[in-house]
Parts: sequence; structure tokens; C-alpha cells
Amino acid sequence: MHPCGDTDQSQGAHDTSAKDHDADAAEEETTNEYVKLNNQFVVPVVTNDLVNSLVVMSLSVEVAEGQSEVIYAREPKLRDAFLQVLFDHANVGGFEGEFTNANNMDILRASLRETAQGLIGDVVHNILITDIARQDV
Repeated sequence: MHPCGDTDQSQGAHDTSAKDHDADAAEEETTNEYVKLNNQFVVPVVTNDLVNSLVVMSLSVEVAEGQSEVIYAREPKLRDAFLQVLFDHANVGGFEGEFTNANNMDILRASLRETAQGLIGDVVHNILITDIARQDV
């Protein structure tokens, strides 16, 4: 009991609130599914009309729970659109130099996400780049 007669009940209530928040966050995480696209993406990096490197990457699509079949059903269309985003990214120099810096990767993820949402809708929450490598030729 505190000098004013208050007890530590407010602290206990706060702990419950924190636990509820943690439970909500955990529930939010479990309501999404991750759909790994079947094949890697191979993107040529062209300089002066010559291929000077290849970027190989794997992507997964984060979707609302129960929506993974929507991705598989539209995968050819989605892959085509993703390839165009990746080619555009390469053509503006996105895969040159420190191509994996956080800002550059955020720009690429945002472009991929916008493309996926344009094709599939709001069931797409995010795009995850699960593997990426550049091989200089």
C-alpha cells in the first residue's frame, strides 16, 4: 500500500494490458500466410548494351490467412508483373553498387507490393525478398 492508500493494483492492470497487447500482436502475426513463389527470378543487369551481371532472387508474398490459393492461381500473371518491376529496377541502376542497402531494398519491396496489390488486391500485405545474389559476368 502506498502512502495515499493506493495499492499496486494499477500495476497489475497495466501488466494485463501489456499481455493483451502482446496477444493481439501475436494474433495479427498468425493471421497472415507466406506464399513462396515457386521459381527464382533472374534479372540481367545491362550496362552499355552488355549484360555485366545477373541478379537472382526468391520472393514470398505475405497474404491474409486463407488466401494463398489466390496467389498460386494468379502466379504466372504475378511473376510477369514482378519481372517487369525487377527489370525497371535494374534499368535505373537499382542493382548496381550497394544494391542491398536498406533504402534500396525498401523501394524495391514497395514497388513489388504495389504491383501485387494492383493485380490481386488488399489480401496482399507485403513482399518478402527471401534470397538475393548478384553474379558479375
